[in-house]
Amino acid sequence: MGARMKPAEGVMTLTEMKEFASFSASTQRYIRRSLDIGLDRDDALTRWSRDVVEAASIRAQARHYVRLPEIRALVPDDSGLDAVERFLGPLTTVSAFDLGQERISSFSAYRFLYERLIGASVRPWLPGAFCAAAALPHLHPELRRKLLQSISEAAATASGWSSRQPAFYPYWVEKVEAGALPH
Repeated sequence: MGARMKPAEGVMTLTEMKEFASFSASTQRYIRRSLDIGLDRDDALTRWSRDVVEAASIRAQARHYVRLPEIRALVPDDSGLDAVERFLGPLTTVSAFDLGQERISSFSAYRFLYERLIGASVRPWLPGAFCAAAALPHLHPELRRKLLQSISEAAATASGWSSRQPAFYPYWVEKVEAGALPH
């Protein structure tokens, strides 16, 4: 029999599921695709590409995501500035790629994805990386405005962050025809 979940863990998982459900369909799709690529879960190209443009986007994303193991290893243990340059540069570059795909439309969607790609230890660094990536000139000014306005004051000025690892990792779910369901 599987390990039992504590009631608080179940509540947190449901909270994460609700948050994911609040994102647009295209954001949900991009997060699932990104997790497949970043966590090496499935053949993302086979699963997610619908045309040559999307296939090229997936290949480009995979090239950027090659840096994720390095980023995970470089997450600073504290707020010391000595490790920031080596860590924040690659994190901002990968973040800028994702934001440039125009599927992550808010800080909450970005945070949701990156907590899963990198782990809970990245939380203190996400507001800075998000703001840096969202302010880069490769994004259309209207998108930059929308992204930067999406980060709440509470998220930008938090005095502490949870170290609890995410529990819910959205995954591809096959569509089932209504007539194929048992009665």
